[in-house]
Amino acid sequence: MNSSETTKSYNNEKAPSSSGETDYAQDPASGAIFSADYKRHEDLKEMLDSTKDGLKLEAMKRIIGMVAKGKDASDLFPAVVKNVVSKNIEVKKLVYVYLVRYGEEQQDLALLSISTFQKALKDPNQLIRASALRVLSSIRVPVIAPIMMLSIKDAVNDMSPYVRKTAAHAIPKLYSLDPESKEELIEVIEKLLSDKTTLVAGSVVMAFEEVCPERIDLVHKNYRKLCTLLVDVEEWGQVMIINMLTRYARTQFLDPNKSDRVDEPEKNFYSSENNSSDEESSSKQEDGVKSYTMDADHRLLIRNAKPLLQSRNAAVVMAVGQLFYHLAPKSEVAIIAKPMVRLLRSHREVQAVVLSNIATMTTERKGMFEPFMKSFFIRASDPTHIRLVKLEILTNLATEANISMILKEFQTYVTSPDKAFAAASIQAIGRCACTISEVTEACLSGLMGLMSSRDETVVAESVVVIRKLLQLQAQERASIISHMAKIFDTITVPMARASILWVLGEYCEEVPKIAPDVLRNVAKNFTNEEDVVKLQTINLAAKLVLTNPKQTKLLTQYVLNLAKYDQNYDIRDRSRFIRQLVLPAEKGGTLSKHAKKMFLSSKPATVFESPFKSRHQYQLSTMSHYLNTKASGYQELPDFPEQAPDPTVRNVQEPVPWSSSGVISKKKQKAGGQEKFYSSSEYSSSSSDEDERVSKNGSGSSSASSSSSSDSDSSTQTGSSSSASSVRRKKKKASKVKKSSGGGGENEEVESKEDEDVRESSEDDSDSSSSSSSSSSDDSSSDEDVPTKKQTVKKPSKKPAAVSNIQLLDFDDCVPVTSPPPVKTGLLTPKSASDFDGLGSKDDGSGYSGATPTSPVFVPSKSHDLLNRITGEGLSAVYRFTRSTCIYSIAMVSVEITFTNHTDAPITNIKMGEKKMQKGMKLSEFQGISSLAAQSSMSVSIGIDFCDTTQPAGFELIAVEKKYNVTVKAPVGELLQAAFIAERDFLLNQAKLAGMHENSASVTLTNKDEKFITRQVTEAANVCPVVPSDPDPVTYRYCGKTLSVGTIVLVTVTVHSDGNTATVTTNCDKMVIGSMLLKEIKSVLQK
Repeated sequence: MNSSETTKSYNNEKAPSSSGETDYAQDPASGAIFSADYKRHEDLKEMLDSTKDGLKLEAMKRIIGMVAKGKDASDLFPAVVKNVVSKNIEVKKLVYVYLVRYGEEQQDLALLSISTFQKALKDPNQLIRASALRVLSSIRVPVIAPIMMLSIKDAVNDMSPYVRKTAAHAIPKLYSLDPESKEELIEVIEKLLSDKTTLVAGSVVMAFEEVCPERIDLVHKNYRKLCTLLVDVEEWGQVMIINMLTRYARTQFLDPNKSDRVDEPEKNFYSSENNSSDEESSSKQEDGVKSYTMDADHRLLIRNAKPLLQSRNAAVVMAVGQLFYHLAPKSEVAIIAKPMVRLLRSHREVQAVVLSNIATMTTERKGMFEPFMKSFFIRASDPTHIRLVKLEILTNLATEANISMILKEFQTYVTSPDKAFAAASIQAIGRCACTISEVTEACLSGLMGLMSSRDETVVAESVVVIRKLLQLQAQERASIISHMAKIFDTITVPMARASILWVLGEYCEEVPKIAPDVLRNVAKNFTNEEDVVKLQTINLAAKLVLTNPKQTKLLTQYVLNLAKYDQNYDIRDRSRFIRQLVLPAEKGGTLSKHAKKMFLSSKPATVFESPFKSRHQYQLSTMSHYLNTKASGYQELPDFPEQAPDPTVRNVQEPVPWSSSGVISKKKQKAGGQEKFYSSSEYSSSSSDEDERVSKNGSGSSSASSSSSSDSDSSTQTGSSSSASSVRRKKKKASKVKKSSGGGGENEEVESKEDEDVRESSEDDSDSSSSSSSSSSDDSSSDEDVPTKKQTVKKPSKKPAAVSNIQLLDFDDCVPVTSPPPVKTGLLTPKSASDFDGLGSKDDGSGYSGATPTSPVFVPSKSHDLLNRITGEGLSAVYRFTRSTCIYSIAMVSVEITFTNHTDAPITNIKMGEKKMQKGMKLSEFQGISSLAAQSSMSVSIGIDFCDTTQPAGFELIAVEKKYNVTVKAPVGELLQAAFIAERDFLLNQAKLAGMHENSASVTLTNKDEKFITRQVTEAANVCPVVPSDPDPVTYRYCGKTLSVGTIVLVTVTVHSDGNTATVTTNCDKMVIGSMLLKEIKSVLQK
């Protein structure tokens, strides 16, 4: 090879051909290896032009494969579109698939085949008809809009439900192409809505939502049918139907959760239960509460949607969840919590959407998800956005009962390497401290400890949160502010520095020596500070010059002069404005007289609110709710009407059943004649008896039928079976029972059952095709089968009962948290953030070592009013706490109730009625008093498990058939049991319960005598004194345990050297109990 040839090869050049053949040059930019062939797809084009169907089919398969992989195959459109007239059905299907993809891009070429598509609409194959309509609607040319309209109208009357479904999908495409055809399309939608096929239901509802969502009058006649078919529709269609029916129900039914209404439950089948429900409803009417009965159609929707909570599709579960949240009574909404928690095992994308909806729900109804609180604990594999939403949910779920467990979790989160997550955890601690006042002091001390952390982000966020909490906590404010001033120079985060300056300015009168010094340090570096810090520096200078003008006037002038020439116009304007107020000229202005009111007025406390509270304006499980902004196409969720609209608009005239025709009746008579074994008189009598039973029980509930239909996948038309066919089945089953009980053998009974099942299945198939889709046809299906099956001789009765309780999905690991266990580790410490790991109080599971229950030191005789003699019409009741071991349970508080009859006649039948207590609390009733003589008294004992909370226990007292609502509230000291402990063990347990588990306060003593202090402490709380090792002690220790869980409680009273003051300290794993006990003891020592 010579040099010229070598140069040509490297330059990708080629000598011209002398044979006259076409030359195809290569792209010079592609190089010698990866060359671009401009004759690509030539082999596919040759195969498509072939006369052999096998080659065409292979070419189309390869082309569809390319399209599926995302490769561009648009240059093959001319070669593919020619094969639309192919007689091979497989080739034609693939050609239509290709044309649907590229028909919109190659509109000119597609228009050439319009006649072929119209001809294909009459093809005998339903797939070809549907594909032709799909391609026709994909050509986005306004000229063919009339042709599309005619094609859609023809397809709506097609025998194939698949073609009708395709017509429903084509409606929104035509509407976007030609909005003026809306009225014609509404007529088509109205016809499709009356379709009873499950395959069409979801698609036509989608078209309805796109074209005319305001035309709810089209839904009236089809409402019950859609509710009935809901279980059998495809998952995508279920989501569309549920969302549409949610908005429909909000316009047609009353609000079941309105305050002046009480929902009456559905009537039960048995008379005894009916009687009790009648008594309850009558009592409600006597009390003046307006009775509210849920509309039957409203109940139908909720009942038929309930089985879908077990769907494997997350979108369906979320749709049902939002339906229950927006439509169901509050007492029934809690059922959606468990299925939604199950969705948290899915992918991250699903988790994010589900958690955002749960976070919105917990802002108003935290009780729904409180039993599943552990499911929202942060995992190491969770991404940041998932962690932040879980943190919001945990904060929303915080209550007095579970705050210890939640704060223990937050303690771990604060040390996370994820800076954004750690900062959000500190904000969550601040929200908990704001909403639950019992832990405010403990959280504040923990946040003070975080301010000495080495992590700059943690320190900055702690300062910001402390600034907000200081408005709520007036005690020890000066010491906190002085500590913040000391670390001011070490903090570099602008928002944290600005927060410290705001705190110093707001409470400058409490730290008159510190605030001017901090202003002086900031003024030195004023020009290098961030804008937010500069603005707060100006505010601090203005407040100081108003409170301490002698020391700060010149300094304020210096700061204002610097701000006067700042680059930021906000700072320049602020400085000029403030100068005229705080440093007026000789004449002075009118506003300068009111400067103190403007700058030093009391500010309202910061309100900690969840950011998800503002999302209630959007419908749950929508894009607008997830983004917290109105998305394109979002439809507002309407409000409930004040007056219920006319429910008769949903009534549908029942069609005449097929069984009335002569042919069907003859067939059934023939089948019945073959089935008879005994005389016709016996058969007719059994049938008449069965008819009477069915007619009596025909109004039973249909919840079992709807759930059973959701469990079966054998047919898509089971939801529309008619009540007439079920009555006929009851007649035949009744005759079969008589056969089996009349003396026939077991084998004969089995054979007759098998024959009967075959005949029944054939009849059911014929009946289901003509049955009505109203709710009455579905309500009488499976509940009526139960009494009949119990009459058979063979007894497989236990198996069906077991099967009926099986759920599709099992939620084993979603274990509800009935009550929070004892907290085993410290939460936050005032020492430093690095000491978090070693603060936990170890517990071996059997309680803290060394503490042994003992008898009480002091038994109070004080009584509390339970029932006033005026309210009780002559009957009064008082209660007291005996501090003895309860006879019902060792975890219960023993309460003695004394009844007194102040009248001149005996009072009879005194007993306890309905209990109204918080979840987890228990109450043991006393034995009823049959008669209480005039002017006499009688005492009874009850036991109450308060679950270590101060929530009152409410119940009804019934006397002479009159009900009185009463409550028993236990002071925090009565929730304890005295426990003996050695001094050494006391000190060990106290060291473990440091940090947030420790509460202390100073108290002024009226008497420093040891007997006085011990008497006052043991009177306020059921605790036992600890034997001191010092013969002349100045520190008195007391120990007890909570009755319900057995958590240790330590009390320490240290008398100061002056003898007039003392420090009271409480240590307890349950911070609420420790905080409230401290207040009780502090108040009794000051008496």
